[in-house]
Amino acid sequence: MSGFKGIAMAALIIGSLQGVAQASEATDRLLKEYLQQGVSTFDASAGEAFWNREFEGGSCAGCHTKDPKQLGRHQRTRKPIEPMAPSVNSQRLTDVKQINKWFLRNCKGVLGRECSAQEKGDVLTWLQAQ
Repeated sequence: MSGFKGIAMAALIIGSLQGVAQASEATDRLLKEYLQQGVSTFDASAGEAFWNREFEGGSCAGCHTKDPKQLGRHQRTRKPIEPMAPSVNSQRLTDVKQINKWFLRNCKGVLGRECSAQEKGDVLTWLQAQ
């Protein structure tokens, strides 16, 4: 039994590391795109502040919680939202197309506009560090 548990734990760790690597590849690609748009540096603390800031339509933390390692809940539908941090959710931030889709949708819903390259880069940098 303990041999099986060890193998299962190793598989879980390897799967998690693969997810983090995929997240890193996708976010690295996007961060490079944002740099090409004129952003010079990204700031994780600015990303965290943005995440928690209240806008007219709410905040990122309103649905995703202040801790992106935790399960969130959509404010209107009450549907659960899986954690955003790639360190605990290997499916997060692995697909550039999905990241762009959700940034567009959520920024328009919360801010009433698209997020800037700086804002997106800061948030991605912060999420990667979680």
